[in-house]
Amino acid sequence: MTAQTERRAERIRLFAQPALAVLAIVAVLVWAFARDLTDTQRASLTADNIATVTWEHLRITVTVVAIVIMLAVPLGTALTRPGLRRLAPLFVGIANIGAAAPAIGLIVLFYLITRTTGFWIGVAPIVLLSLLPVLRNTILGFQQVDPTLVDAGRGQGMSAVTVLRRVEFPLAVPYILAGLRTSLVLAVGSATLSFLVSAGGLGILIDTGYKLRDNVTLWVGAVLAVALALLVDWLGALAERYLGPKGLR
Repeated sequence: MTAQTERRAERIRLFAQPALAVLAIVAVLVWAFARDLTDTQRASLTADNIATVTWEHLRITVTVVAIVIMLAVPLGTALTRPGLRRLAPLFVGIANIGAAAPAIGLIVLFYLITRTTGFWIGVAPIVLLSLLPVLRNTILGFQQVDPTLVDAGRGQGMSAVTVLRRVEFPLAVPYILAGLRTSLVLAVGSATLSFLVSAGGLGILIDTGYKLRDNVTLWVGAVLAVALALLVDWLGALAERYLGPKGLR
């Protein structure tokens, strides 16, 4: 596949993916509300309840990604500095352990350790799951910077901090954004399990539908979760495409 074909396919996907997600959301909601629902289904599938669990799901995802960025980008940057490079394998190894653990296992483990439930008990294990892509890509992004560019900046009288800010970081941004996109997808998918510790999210609808053998509620919860993941991945793709340095797009 040529580069031009890949770019064309990416442009088509950028338009098709959100359209497909929105279409799926509209279709499943119209289908569900057009049916003769039971009392139990009406209790689960109110507009307020669907909006609430969707907002909870988004809040968990956004909080996880914000924490991951605040932790992984500065840490990954620091681990590429001369005095700390030897520690990079240690921190990446720790992040690998978190990424390798199953989401449901980590969430339940956090509950067993803390003996509490709620929003932060749902967020913390997902942070561990989502940390690796951003940390690894931040380190990789700085490692890919041509040393001659750094030397040229220092030769022009720039300080190490200025070279980092004006040369190294902008060149590492595309790698960081690629890692962030992966973390977004991991976070929005794992957030479906946050209902296990009373953190909310679309997993509530899926769990309710499964326990009550209610296929309507199950369909609504599952389709909304998939559509939300598609929309979040699309936002990550937009960030990759438009937030990187103009010369590297």
